[in-house]
Amino acid sequence: MSAEEVLDLDAVGQASAVVAGEVSAPELVEAAIARVEALDPQLGVIVSERYERARAEAAGPLPDGPFRGVPFLLKDAVQHSEGDRYQHGTRFLRDHPLVSAADTGLTRRYRLAGLVQLGRTKVPELTMSSTTEPLAFGPTHNPWDLDRSSGGSSGGSAAAVAARMVALAHGNDMGGSIRIPASACGLVGLKPSRGRTTLGPDWGMYWGPLTHEHVLTRSVRDSAAVLDATAGAVPGDLYEAPPPSRPWLDEVAEQEVPRLRVGLMLHTHNGVPVDPQCTAAAEATARLLEELGHSVEPFDAVSLHDDAGPASMGAVIAASVARDIARWEQLVGATVAEGDLEPMTAGSLAAGRAMGAADYVEHIDVLSRWSRRIAQATGPHDVIVSPTMAMLPPPLGTISADQPLEDAIPVFSAMTAFAMPFDISGQPAASLPLGWSTEGLPIGVQVVAAYGREDLVLRLAGQLERARPWADRRPPLIAG
Repeated sequence: MSAEEVLDLDAVGQASAVVAGEVSAPELVEAAIARVEALDPQLGVIVSERYERARAEAAGPLPDGPFRGVPFLLKDAVQHSEGDRYQHGTRFLRDHPLVSAADTGLTRRYRLAGLVQLGRTKVPELTMSSTTEPLAFGPTHNPWDLDRSSGGSSGGSAAAVAARMVALAHGNDMGGSIRIPASACGLVGLKPSRGRTTLGPDWGMYWGPLTHEHVLTRSVRDSAAVLDATAGAVPGDLYEAPPPSRPWLDEVAEQEVPRLRVGLMLHTHNGVPVDPQCTAAAEATARLLEELGHSVEPFDAVSLHDDAGPASMGAVIAASVARDIARWEQLVGATVAEGDLEPMTAGSLAAGRAMGAADYVEHIDVLSRWSRRIAQATGPHDVIVSPTMAMLPPPLGTISADQPLEDAIPVFSAMTAFAMPFDISGQPAASLPLGWSTEGLPIGVQVVAAYGREDLVLRLAGQLERARPWADRRPPLIAG
C-alpha cells in the first residue's frame, strides 16, 4: 500500500501497517503533512504547525507504543506541548506569544503511545462556543459542507479527522465540545468519565468539574485503543474513575452484547425544539437496537433539568476564564486590554473577576447536587440514547462572535442541550454517526452510560458500527 492509501485507514490500521513494514513512519507523516497542506486552505483547521519537528520525531527513535508513527493533531486548548505555541483561540496570545515549557501529562501519554504530533488545531476563543469561528484566526469549515460549522469547541480537530488529514485528533469536552463536532462532522466522539484521563500536572480541575479529555476518531476501535493507552490518574489527581476490568479495545471487538435497558430521550431537558431529522436519527437507532435484542422505552428528559444549574455552570466557567487570563498575563508579562477578547469572553471575564469565593463554592455545590440528580434519573437504564444535537450544523456566521449574543443563544442551546447534562454528571457519553440528513449532512446519535461504564458505551458502539457501518462515507471535499 502507498502511504496515501495507509493514511485513509483508521489509526489502528495505520499502526499495523507501520509495524508490518508496509509504510515507514516518516513516509506516513509526510503523506499526512501533504494532505494537511492541500486541504487546510479550504478548511481552516491548523492554528500552528510543527512539521519539521514531526519529521524529526518520525525519523526516530519513536516510543514503542500502540500507535507508533501515526500522525496526530493536538487541540489548542488545555493540553500543552513542549516548545510549541499555545493560543487558545485568543487575539491576546496570538499577539503575545506563549511557548509551552513542558508537555502536560496527557500530551506526554500521546507521545509515549507513539503518536507524532503535526500541529495544533483551531478552537473558538477560550473554547467558549459550540462553533469554531474565532475572530483571531477565522472559521473552521465543515468538510461535509464548507458553508457550515464544524461544531465546537473541538471543531478544528473534528474537521481534520473527517477530511482524513489524520485518523484521530485530541479534543476536550466541557459542554459537548467533543460530541458536538463529532456529530457535525460524522465522527466517533467519546467523552470519557470524569477523572478517566489526568489533568496533571498543572490543574486539579479545569472549568470546575466540567473538563473531560479524549480524541475524535472515525472508528470506535480507535477511540477505545487511545483510551487504553492514555487513561488513568496520577497520584494526587482530585478525580479517579474506576479502572476497567479488561482493555476497552476488547469491549469493541466483543460480539456478544447483553440485552440492555435503553432509555430513548427525544426531547431536551430545557424545552429547546428538536429538528425532526435529528429525532428521526435517534428513532431509527432505537429500532435498530430493538432488532439487536435490546429493550427500548421512553426516557423523560425533564428529569435531567435543574433550575439553578445552568446559571451555576456559567458562573464556574466565568471564574475559570478569569483564572486563565490571570495566568496568561503573568506568563507573557502583558495585560489583557479592551478589545483583546470577544464580547462573550469579555463578559465572562468581568463576571469571574467580580465573583466572591463563597459564591464560587456555592456554584460548585449546585453542580454537585445537579450531578447526583442526573445520575439518579438515568440509573434505571443501562444506556440513554438521544440525538447528539437538537439541530443540524448551522451555517457559518450564525453564532460567530460578531453576531448579537441574544440571537446566538437559542442556537447555542440547540447545539448543547442533549450533551451538556453529562458534563455535569461526569458520565461517559459518545456521539456516533448513525444518521444522515436529506442534504447529506451527518447526524450524531448519543449513547450515555453510568459513571465509569465506558465498557458499556464502547461495546454497544461497536455493535452499532457493525450493524450500520459508516467507514466508507467520505465528505464531498475528498470524495473523489
